[in-house]
Amino acid sequence: MTIRLLLVDDQALFREGLRTLLSVYPELSVVGEAANGQEALQQAEILQPEVVLMDLRMPVLDGVTATQRLKEIRPSSRVIILTTFDDDEYVFDGLRAGAVGYLLKDVSSEKLVEAIRATARGDSFLQPNIAAKLVAEFARMEETPTPQAQQLVEPLSGRELEILALVAEGASNKEIAARLFISEGTVKNHDTNILSKMGVRDRPHAARSAGGRGVVSAARGASR
Repeated sequence: MTIRLLLVDDQALFREGLRTLLSVYPELSVVGEAANGQEALQQAEILQPEVVLMDLRMPVLDGVTATQRLKEIRPSSRVIILTTFDDDEYVFDGLRAGAVGYLLKDVSSEKLVEAIRATARGDSFLQPNIAAKLVAEFARMEETPTPQAQQLVEPLSGRELEILALVAEGASNKEIAARLFISEGTVKNHDTNILSKMGVRDRPHAARSAGGRGVVSAARGASR
């Protein structure tokens, strides 16, 4: 199946290079480009891409706002942030907006394509250093609990806690399956249960919500 891609970046030369790089993969099809977030929203409605590679700092409309609006008008399009910025503020804002992947522009072409394939399958993809930032934020939130911290209506099973801990580390379904000696299909079934029990829409939100609800320590303990 061909994966339809939309490239969003205010630098035309970067978009051209990215298109050229991705053109060597027969299963990837760049169906459009946009120079800012507003153009991205217009293009997404017309071209209906499966995956959007989204820069953060752009004129007219920035990537965070564009991602948030895109999830409202076309929730089936999955956004990968592709940027030069790895500041905590950018990372957390991008993921809160609904991005399911976060990569830096110095990522290898192999990792970029792996991320595109993973997100098209319904998985999430974070570089290890980005995943580490999320884990650090979870720890900080646990140390300073807020009144909003909640308990789950239905508790996660031991296996679900193990998988949640690995999700927080940025592991893909394939990597989780290999580490836990189960099939990818089984991992996806557990993913569905985790999202349902936590009342969130995707894996990054599940991982962040786990920190706020005080289940990260349990998840880490279950994975050891």
